[in-house]
Amino acid sequence: MGETVEIRRRYNVAPGDDVLAVTTDREGSPRGELLRWGLVPSWSEGPGSAMKMINARVETVAERPAFRRAFERFRCLIPADGFYEWSSPAGGGRKLAYHIARADHGLFAFAGLWSIWRAEEAGVPLRSCTIITTTPNSQVAQLHDRMPVMLPREGEAAWLDPATPRAELLEMLAPLPPEQTSVVPVGPAVNDARYDGPECLAPPPEPSQAQPTLF
Repeated sequence: MGETVEIRRRYNVAPGDDVLAVTTDREGSPRGELLRWGLVPSWSEGPGSAMKMINARVETVAERPAFRRAFERFRCLIPADGFYEWSSPAGGGRKLAYHIARADHGLFAFAGLWSIWRAEEAGVPLRSCTIITTTPNSQVAQLHDRMPVMLPREGEAAWLDPATPRAELLEMLAPLPPEQTSVVPVGPAVNDARYDGPECLAPPPEPSQAQPTLF
């Protein structure tokens, strides 16, 4: 019997959440499934390291033991339409959030890796993933020193293909060109990881609309 995967709009995905991903089966055919964000390697003693492995750096992804086998055999696509970054205002105060997307606001896929971890006792295997990061383009560099790899659409099939040469894979792990990048400020709703509604994408309030604080 076939499996079904629930697809619903998400506005605020946090580490440890389940994310929609495209992996491949043993024959190399693509399939959709939900993976826990935070990689747990198959050889790990337990899932405690997951929060430390939400990202894999492109500079070491092919050599670091935690990611090397997944880079060779278990690559995945993680569909999205944007991600968030934060910066501190010049005068101090609460960090400001920004939504980063393609300039055409189309869907794209992060370059990801995935793994299956099984406990010694019988139970449901934990299927998890990580997102590969690279140096930022000139737009994102104003906010952070890393950015996730947003694969070009023509490279998605090659990323999943087990026959793609390593050199070609590494070449694809480049930052999105700045002219293809949209960076838009958003309001404080996204700062609460428990909130997952459209208000996350609302523009920030005007200074006159800001609520006074007591401290």
